[in-house]
Amino acid sequence: MEATLAALAPQLQLSRPRPLVPVLPALQDLLPERGLRPGAVVSVTGGGTALLLALAAAASSAGTWCAAVGFDGLGLLAAAELGVDLSRLVVVETPGERWPEVALALADGFGLLLLRCAPPSAPMAERLATVARRSGCAVVVAGQWPGARVRLRVVSRSWQGLGAGRGRLKARQVVIAAGGRGAAAREHRVGLWLPDAQGAVRQAEPAESGAQRRTPAAGRGALVVV
Repeated sequence: MEATLAALAPQLQLSRPRPLVPVLPALQDLLPERGLRPGAVVSVTGGGTALLLALAAAASSAGTWCAAVGFDGLGLLAAAELGVDLSRLVVVETPGERWPEVALALADGFGLLLLRCAPPSAPMAERLATVARRSGCAVVVAGQWPGARVRLRVVSRSWQGLGAGRGRLKARQVVIAAGGRGAAAREHRVGLWLPDAQGAVRQAEPAESGAQRRTPAAGRGALVVV
């Protein structure tokens, strides 16, 4: 890990993020500042790996180095389809018990850190936030996180493309509840196509909301896609 970071250091210094790490236009309403604030942790719950990847799309496309830690079997094809520039993504799938050391090292050199780990202690959470704030790294975590400034929760998911037990998945619609502390204290909900039938991430129009839910045919079990 140290050798890899040393080799990337010159490029990382050239790609320091701006004060706010950008996100796709469709995701801006989820965040009080319409971007990711370095050092301010965003937590994602409800099974939103696709949402975490989508949050990295604009940053990586703009030249920011991103790291994903603890996502065993991360779907790189899915990440690319959501807009992530894989040439700007470093993946550490299974850091094990050393995840704090790995996360701290990456937060000190990367512009965006995606993290899945065991619930940290409050001191560890604060230490990571301090390092990220000092170095200019935004942090998005899968799961609960002590002191998260923004909390995003996937409250519903539905798929388009399946008929009565047959068909092909073409698009997924989700509803995200966004809340948190400070400017994010007032919770609101945003409907998203993640992605739509053309592969784009965009907000769902009110008329589209709920239109794609499928009722299982009589005598069949419900099909669950995760």
